[in-house]
Amino acid sequence: MKKIIAFGASSSKTSINKQFATYTANQFKNSEVEVLDLNDFEMPVFSTDKEKENGIPQLAQDFYTKLGSADLIIVSFAEHNGAYSAAFKNIFDWTSRINMKTFQEKPMLLLSTSPGSRGGSSVLEIAKNRFPFQGGVVKGSLSLPSFFENFDTSNGIINPDLKNQLLGIISSIES
Repeated sequence: MKKIIAFGASSSKTSINKQFATYTANQFKNSEVEVLDLNDFEMPVFSTDKEKENGIPQLAQDFYTKLGSADLIIVSFAEHNGAYSAAFKNIFDWTSRINMKTFQEKPMLLLSTSPGSRGGSSVLEIAKNRFPFQGGVVKGSLSLPSFFENFDTSNGIINPDLKNQLLGIISSIES
């Protein structure tokens, strides 16, 4: 059985990206899914001064260990001013101090969504270009535009073309 770690790269309690990541993870067959909440990994804002004074927070080690336990990591990115949310960036910065290969050569499926028509595509491009340097093996990516028109909490992706795109990516990762 494949272990999937999934999370929305947002600290919002009603994160549409967490919904999208959770939905996507549950489309995989023969998998055990663990959905992380970034609020469980809230740490002081990263700085080398804080690292010198107090070391790397245990929560960064815990996050790194969770990533290491996965056979597949699924992340759906919230886009804040064209880039990562501050909550994700801070966890990413702290965790990278443990190992620059933060994602430990794990296969990854990168997603993004937003209420707008670009679906967080700017942050998704940043992640797709950056994560291979951080030990992420990017197996696929998808931006879901106009979340509230294309996603329903009961049925998931309701746009047939977008649903087929996602299912095709999942199929290629599973094979």
